[in-house]
Amino acid sequence: MPLTSTGELVARAAAARSAVASFNIITLEHVEAVIAGAETVDAPVVLQVSENAVRFRQGRLLPLARAAVAAAERAAVPVALHLDHVQSDALLRQAPDAGFSSVMYDAARLPYADNLSATRAAADWAHARGLWIEAELGEIGGKAGQPVPDAHAPGARTDPDRACAFVADSGVDALAVAVGTTHAMTTRTAAVDHALLKRLAAALDVPLVLHGSSGLPDDELAAAVTGGIAKVNVGTALNIAMTGAVREYLTAHPEAVDSRGYLTVGRDAMTRAVAGTIRALGAVR
Repeated sequence: MPLTSTGELVARAAAARSAVASFNIITLEHVEAVIAGAETVDAPVVLQVSENAVRFRQGRLLPLARAAVAAAERAAVPVALHLDHVQSDALLRQAPDAGFSSVMYDAARLPYADNLSATRAAADWAHARGLWIEAELGEIGGKAGQPVPDAHAPGARTDPDRACAFVADSGVDALAVAVGTTHAMTTRTAAVDHALLKRLAAALDVPLVLHGSSGLPDDELAAAVTGGIAKVNVGTALNIAMTGAVREYLTAHPEAVDSRGYLTVGRDAMTRAVAGTIRALGAVR
């Protein structure tokens, strides 16, 4: 079916008190697995490409983006394309022509005033071209002149009052909030600060996004959605599934040289992980 937009999927999920799953893709196998997993449970899904993934692909956005668009157009469920954690304005400006309907602009490493200024400029540019834009705050605190702490470092939390001001002044369409998750977790031991999430959901009039969701067990994912999260980002969980399956295959088949053998089991493992995550969110249509 035709490529859809992230904003439409998130708005629909928020209205239904559900969440749309957004998975980071790195290879064509990631693309195929995410779509196959979503089709398994008949749910919409977002394919997201991070700036890190573009760097891995030798700085070229279009090859992976074009593959993702082609796969999405042949999917049996709605699929959107999202550009994730963009810090480079040059990369941001490639988004519209590459098939992306949305972008997460990441200036959270900057002091608050600089983050706000950069994000406001990015939002104005994006909106003029029909792009939906997501952003996040850095952790409030630290001494002048020191780097702003990672917004998803352990212990980081989004302040509701500052978040309201940031959303109003920046004009963003969604806000990623720090409520207890951490990027790149390889264990599912994180817990959501549900009291803070409730305050954020009550204070903000834009959809809330959860980053670092691979670290949450299924019950915490479901509770986060109930608490007001409308978009859930998942990346590391797919890499764990793929790497584990490939490692197991190569251990059992030390003579293997045909990459199709181990890439098939890796792709299948990611497909199961995608379907399981979407089920946990209650996002099945």
